[in-house]
Amino acid sequence: MVVRLLLLVSLSLAVMSGHAGIKDVEASTYQVNGIFLAAAEVGDPEGEPVLLVMGLGTSYLLWGDPLVDGLVDAGYRVVLFDNRDVGQSQRMDHLGDPVIWWELLKDKLGFSINTAYELSDMADDAVLLLDQLGIERAHIVGASMGGMIAQIIAYEHPQRVKTLTSIMSTSGAPHLPEPTEAALNRLQAASYSTDKELKENNERGFWPQAVPRQLMAIFAAGDRSESVKSIEANTLVLHGRDDGLLPLAHGEHTRSLILKSKMIIYEGMGHNLPVSVVPKMVADIAAHIEDS
Repeated sequence: MVVRLLLLVSLSLAVMSGHAGIKDVEASTYQVNGIFLAAAEVGDPEGEPVLLVMGLGTSYLLWGDPLVDGLVDAGYRVVLFDNRDVGQSQRMDHLGDPVIWWELLKDKLGFSINTAYELSDMADDAVLLLDQLGIERAHIVGASMGGMIAQIIAYEHPQRVKTLTSIMSTSGAPHLPEPTEAALNRLQAASYSTDKELKENNERGFWPQAVPRQLMAIFAAGDRSESVKSIEANTLVLHGRDDGLLPLAHGEHTRSLILKSKMIIYEGMGHNLPVSVVPKMVADIAAHIEDS
């Protein structure tokens, strides 16, 4: 359990990249599901809608300019939004922080975990945002925890999904491999921050303040294999061969569960969105959308 915790806390730390252009985009706020979300649209308003769902404790800034610009250049209507509890969306600090060791002990003993909200709530947030934007169906692209949310959208709201792209994500199956020692060492080195570093992380798009609550949502979701197996949307599973946090087997298992799916493995990619890989990733996502 401790290893799982270390893994999940780190998911977003590794996906940081440049975001000057995205940072300049003005977001609007939308009332959904009893909260407000910050969202922005870029690209062709008449293009095929692509909803980008980011990961644990991260705002949409972490998608990075290369990926977003690539999708815009391909002619898509790109929807960026901050999940609840991060970035410019409604923060949930008033719900308090869970006592993680206690919740993990309960999980180990087979008891239910207390959560401030669930991944299904976050999936509902995204779907209701599409309603606010007048989008009936979209191509859903999620990374890491965002990939989990994207999968949930695909099996709980299948009528809203044109295609699914799940990037460096997982089904949550318990048999899948844990992080490598090297990945954990990098995590431990990055686990401590001063107030100044915390502020800098927020400015970059990482919100550690939300991580404990979002962790509990992930733990509570548990093994989603049977639900993932029910996904009917054409699905593209993308994973880095060098991912030490969610090793390649996580993506391979997701691919094996979804009938209409294919997988692309990127050399030189870990649990991140490297600039060297992003152009190929954008081309692969575009081809997936156009072929579906």
